[in-house]
Amino acid sequence: MAFKTDIQIAREAKKKPIQEIGKKLGISSDDLLPYGHDKAKISQRFINSVQKNKNGKLILVTAINPTPAGEGKTTTTVGLGDGLNRIGKKAAVCIREASLGPNFGMKGGAAGGGYAQIVPMEEMNLHFTGDFHAITSAHSLLSAMVDNHIYWGNELEIDTRRVVWRRVVDMNDRALRQITASLGGVANGFPRETGFDITVASEVMAILCLAINLEDLQKRLGDMIVAYRRDKTPVFARDIKADGAMTVLLKDAMQPNLVQTLENNPAFVHGGPFANIAHGCNSVIATSTALKLVDYVVTEAGFGADLGAEKFMNIKCRKAGLAPSVVVLVATVRAMKMNGGVKKADLGPENVAAVKKGCANLGRHIENIKSFGVPVVVAINHFVTDTEAEVDAVKAYVKEQGSEAILSRHWELGSEGSEALAKRVAEIADGDSANFSPIYPDDMPLFQKIETIAKRIYRADEVLADQKIRNQLKEWEEQGYGNLPVCMAKTQYSFTTDPERRGAPTGFSVPVREVRLSAGAGFVVVICGEIMTMPGLPRVPSAENIRLNADGDVEGLF
Repeated sequence: MAFKTDIQIAREAKKKPIQEIGKKLGISSDDLLPYGHDKAKISQRFINSVQKNKNGKLILVTAINPTPAGEGKTTTTVGLGDGLNRIGKKAAVCIREASLGPNFGMKGGAAGGGYAQIVPMEEMNLHFTGDFHAITSAHSLLSAMVDNHIYWGNELEIDTRRVVWRRVVDMNDRALRQITASLGGVANGFPRETGFDITVASEVMAILCLAINLEDLQKRLGDMIVAYRRDKTPVFARDIKADGAMTVLLKDAMQPNLVQTLENNPAFVHGGPFANIAHGCNSVIATSTALKLVDYVVTEAGFGADLGAEKFMNIKCRKAGLAPSVVVLVATVRAMKMNGGVKKADLGPENVAAVKKGCANLGRHIENIKSFGVPVVVAINHFVTDTEAEVDAVKAYVKEQGSEAILSRHWELGSEGSEALAKRVAEIADGDSANFSPIYPDDMPLFQKIETIAKRIYRADEVLADQKIRNQLKEWEEQGYGNLPVCMAKTQYSFTTDPERRGAPTGFSVPVREVRLSAGAGFVVVICGEIMTMPGLPRVPSAENIRLNADGDVEGLF
């Protein structure tokens, strides 16, 4: 049986004008800023007007550790949103925007798949409404103003060896990780080492995703630390007088984007921090607005539950006063086999023993999610090669863990295939059995917060950090930053910092290489193992196969 590709399905979508999608949510056309016919930004005026509405139920979709076999977290998020609407519930989907870097690298698009997609898929995976360009520009403006301040006399007495504000570009470019800037003589400034991160790792991105309005956005931007003086006192973005102009550049980017699923249900697509190097959730303003407009909001957190879900609970929910009613944990039979030791090329034949062996990874994620006081349902994202015996093995294992697993065929059938999942998720959400709480308190010392995540979520024996890092954390505590949560930057492929160690490993340490204070975003980034805040391209980048066809349509993006 031949299946249509994701891009073929997306092109055949019968999209409705975005004003009709807005109408479903009670948003008038006056409060939509359209970008073409099928996407729009929602005005701050409208967002302000619904703040007294009661919140709907928040449903988080997360996953096991990603494998090359594919898990389909976004596909499941979209399928579940459509499924809830199919059974008569008023629901919306909230996901992140796609970064150009991985789209042209190895990941491909980020709008779902099969008959569970958000459209317009091509625009969403490319320039969309320009939010990432605005973030890159705002970040770059501050970079330029820091160096310009030093050039024109350095009134703030910045120690040029201690400029911590790096540069960003929304592309995977390993050559820019560490560079020397301002070469070329007196006219070009003072030479110093710096480097680039990918835009989605920028603190500006994190701030946009955590700010609740423009006033909050400007305050947070002003609070960012850009450098230190010789006496180690911090220099803030507000000292450089960059916060006002940066807010101007981000004014439109701050407004959530409204699009639609293939089944014409509302979807908010806004913000895009990576979950392995940033906090991995869509914007607070999009999620909190959606909660005021519908009965159920389905959102996702990036990569596996050890990264995205942990940060969703400990950072986003803590900062925004949100609490999930239920968590959906996505797994596939194919991924269970890979966690059980089967190579990607050998995933076709039935192998119940490998499925059972690989379920340990799933079990650990179930246990971790429950530790936050939230009920969890496993969604088995169906692949056509799955056998009944393999699916039954996953269901039986999950039942032993005190949860339940539901087979969902949304990729193949759209909302018809996710009805059973939607009914059960709505039932649990309505039951109010969640008793959500982050796994560490605000006043716990920073290093203990790192240890808590490493030991309780990853199951590490210890955290390895040299004295310089421990001293830095203590210094930040003395400066009043000790109550911040920590954002772990770690490989997404394993509970450990070794991407090759699949399953549910024990007997390992978590080495901390570096810590960065994101004072504006309000967290401390903890860089573990070999993880990079600027990814590189693979040997054969996806970009090699992306082109326009004879009709002017994009090929190879998905």
